[in-house]
Amino acid sequence: MAHSVTTQQPADDFDAAPTRLFSLDALRGFDMFWIMGADEIWYTMKTATHGQSAFWNAMANQFTHPDWNGFHAYDLIFPLFLFMAGVSTPFSVGRELEKGKSREQLLWRVIKRGFILVLLGIIANNGLQIRPIAEIRFGSVLGRIGLAYMFANIIYLYAREYALIFWFFFFIIGYYLLLKFTAAPGFHIGDLTPQGNFASYIDRLVLPGHLYVPYPDGRPNMHDPEGLCSTIPAISTGLLGIMAGLTLKSKKLSQMAKTSRLAIAGVVFILVALIWNFDFPINKNLWSSSFVMMVGGISLLLMSLFYFIIDVKGYKKWTFFFRVIGMNSILIYMSGHFINWNYTNDGFFKWLGQLAGEPYGAVLMAITFVLIKWVFLYYLYEKKTFLRV
Repeated sequence: MAHSVTTQQPADDFDAAPTRLFSLDALRGFDMFWIMGADEIWYTMKTATHGQSAFWNAMANQFTHPDWNGFHAYDLIFPLFLFMAGVSTPFSVGRELEKGKSREQLLWRVIKRGFILVLLGIIANNGLQIRPIAEIRFGSVLGRIGLAYMFANIIYLYAREYALIFWFFFFIIGYYLLLKFTAAPGFHIGDLTPQGNFASYIDRLVLPGHLYVPYPDGRPNMHDPEGLCSTIPAISTGLLGIMAGLTLKSKKLSQMAKTSRLAIAGVVFILVALIWNFDFPINKNLWSSSFVMMVGGISLLLMSLFYFIIDVKGYKKWTFFFRVIGMNSILIYMSGHFINWNYTNDGFFKWLGQLAGEPYGAVLMAITFVLIKWVFLYYLYEKKTFLRV
């Protein structure tokens, strides 16, 4: 089977860790909270204020993706999830190594999980239906997570801890050099436009099916934000998560030392990203090396903050809402492709939106849309039913 449902114990989407970080579950839930529909609240508030509020306009804009270069808060959600998959590795794969399982056994588990996520990504893009290859989009969010997670974990299994730093910089510097000293045919060296960059050109050559972004004139297959080439630096995002996980798992460091290390590293990463941005723009579409540093820095800061508040200071009760989401993150991500949540939301709460009237009825419906998904996840949580990949 491609996946299974377990009722044995809470588990993250990549492995069951005997020693859990409450902060990791909470941060994962916080990340998925926006994907499961909370972003719509900002858009509806912008509409409700008729675009006259600078605050709601700015917040709504932060929950969109830039057309090409640049960075908005919404760009963090995807790489943060990949980063957290890496954080869980020392507590899951590492624990299995400590229990005596061989690297070869764990290698095949990691490879299997990676390709299951690729398969789920294809299903998420195209549904369960027969289509011509030319109409299928193979690149996907889950596919990138699966491949980057897989390669990062293979490196973790066979490399020494200090070598993880080498591999982290190997991928992002190598990718930088690749894009700065090549280009698509007919474009100048180092062209980083959607049509001219070398990564998109290679994807056009080797990726089957169709790419996500068409040409400006309407022709298909110009660029895919989850293409093969831009998965290379995404491996570094997973590796950074693994190194953060190793820090949090360390028995040699105090909790405050762990918190400080992650926070300081986060600030340094952001500064490097902002400087690198002048030469290699922060760009989610290309998963540029400066983008890796930017989202890596913010991810480190968020992990440090959540760890300090939850695992160090012990303030855990407030995290319950997010932990319920984080325990079944892959399930809620896939659910929208099989459950008509808008229909369900209307069935239970349309009367509430009608009572509120315009313009705030839509805002209430956006809130209940998230609430009804959370109640579904809470029911599974109470039944101790968790989707494991």
